[in-house]
Amino acid sequence: MAKSFFDNLWDRSKDGSKGDRRGFLRFVIIATAIFVIILLVKKDSIINWARSGVELGRQKREMEYYRREIKKLDLQIEGLSTNRDSMETYAREQFHFAKPGDDVYILEK
Repeated sequence: MAKSFFDNLWDRSKDGSKGDRRGFLRFVIIATAIFVIILLVKKDSIINWARSGVELGRQKREMEYYRREIKKLDLQIEGLSTNRDSMETYAREQFHFAKPGDDVYILEK
């Protein structure tokens, strides 16, 4: 039944007593199609909105990652600046520092 209704919707000779409703339905279908086309084609279309939303989510995750990294590095800096032994260990491991008379062996990975 629905298929025959939509097939006959565009035939104005079959409007009969329901001409106003069928005319309005035709108008709604055409207006909706034009609206969807405009949303998809214009510069700030719904597709661009969706892309922007995805990009915004990615950037928020990236910002959160860098906040955690900064917090981790701040704790490391605080630990190195307050504890002489940890600072010495860090300098020896990262920069190959040594006390006078120490033998330093550097093993490449």
